[in-house]
Amino acid sequence: MAGSGGAPPVVLGVDIGTTSTKAVAYDTTGRQLAGNSAGYPLSEPQPGYAEQDPQRILDAVVTSVRATVAELDRPPTCLSFGTAMHSLIGLDGDGALLTPSITWADSRASRQAERLRAVPSGLALHRRTGTPIHPMAPLPKLLWFAEQQPALFQRVAHWVGIKDWVLLRLCGMLVTDHSVASGTGLMDIHRLDWDTEALAIAGITAQKLPQLVSTTAVLPRLTAEAAAATGLPERTPVVVGAGDGPLANLGLGAVHPGMVACSIGTSGAMRVMVEHPGVDPLGGVFCYALTENRWTVGGAINNGGIVLSWAGDALAPELGAHAEDELVALAARAPVGSGGLIMLPYLLSERAPHWSALPRGAYVGLTHGHRREHLVRSAMEGVCQQLALVLASVRSAGNEVREVRASGGFARSGLWRQILADALGVSVSFPAGHEGSSFGAALLGMQALGLIPSIDVAADLVRIDEIVRPDPAAAATYATLLPLFAELYDALVPTFTSLRRLAPSLPPEPIPTPPPM
Repeated sequence: MAGSGGAPPVVLGVDIGTTSTKAVAYDTTGRQLAGNSAGYPLSEPQPGYAEQDPQRILDAVVTSVRATVAELDRPPTCLSFGTAMHSLIGLDGDGALLTPSITWADSRASRQAERLRAVPSGLALHRRTGTPIHPMAPLPKLLWFAEQQPALFQRVAHWVGIKDWVLLRLCGMLVTDHSVASGTGLMDIHRLDWDTEALAIAGITAQKLPQLVSTTAVLPRLTAEAAAATGLPERTPVVVGAGDGPLANLGLGAVHPGMVACSIGTSGAMRVMVEHPGVDPLGGVFCYALTENRWTVGGAINNGGIVLSWAGDALAPELGAHAEDELVALAARAPVGSGGLIMLPYLLSERAPHWSALPRGAYVGLTHGHRREHLVRSAMEGVCQQLALVLASVRSAGNEVREVRASGGFARSGLWRQILADALGVSVSFPAGHEGSSFGAALLGMQALGLIPSIDVAADLVRIDEIVRPDPAAAATYATLLPLFAELYDALVPTFTSLRRLAPSLPPEPIPTPPPM
């Protein structure tokens, strides 16, 4: 199918992220034609809170779309959406906002999540819904609202995610896709329907949630107001789209079984595409939908590049802001394994594979001989060792790992790349720069409209720039240390628990680093 003048059709992939929205136009050959972004703040009014103003996000969507459309020589065939997962917004019966957008980084529902995890049915709920029981997820957040703000909880007519609300404002329809719903803890991933037990736990009915639709569902038109604001014709179709994690796999071309997508930005993640939903026996991974026959199994970590930023602030403040290159050069002076120093990088608690808000960071094995370079390198190694634990859980879920494709800000550093390959013990491929989630959204839109035969073409459209192979000696060192790294978490859980219990009686903690974006 060709666009005007025989040119290939253009699809606009819109990725609603945690700190900004990106709107990027691609044609069906995978070529990026134009792109713009608009940012918005994350508010932390109290410890553990991480909120955003939905109107600011809607404004950013409109601004980035309008700017990108203005750069094109022909109107896009459709808009297709991706979004950060796990957000929760309460609306009244008229669709007006009753709450801010409670983001995935919000941890106020930690105690509710721990209660759910502790009951015998907790793991079964995780296996049915694909979503770990963790304060990031909407299910514990709903429990928090029911217990802490019951009057508001009763006033809410609809609980939605940020993309659901944006689509309501742009298209006048209240829907949520199977991908976003698979990250709520409220949908049975095996039946693709709301889970009766989860709804009962949350104290809501299905009528308080949006209509479930496929990720390739097409909303036929924009409202007149949205069309005028974006510069698009009203008849422009809108593909509902999916969550940013599964779309990142698609955008990296990691669409076949055995191909793992790894990303390290401020936080990090490891995901593999599978054809049937399921999690590992211990519940160490999530399982989120891309389409009805493509799912991503994996885990996200809270502490990625933020750990290196902390190391710069805490250990080498004289280097100033944006000193990543200098910090990496410092770390390169230390040996593999950092002279027996292990860092648990849980500065912002942690998600996979333990899915607990309890842990804190720790250095273990510190001696008189260790210097700053050892502390910085062990912080980088800790991030990669945590990802190795996630990869082990992916394998435990019955998935072969043949190839890892990695992206994110860390990929600019040769040392980061090598430590990752060594810690994982497998070769890591680094694709040429596509905006992963926006490209994935565009590809999903192309499939929805029949512009490409299937999303499998993603594997051919993504070019690999470099393959980093593990150094055998370094990989052996990290493999020896990994069981110790894993054991330390279990050993320190009682200490983490005691620290939280004692927190009210201790001097206040320092102002925290902002949550990962």
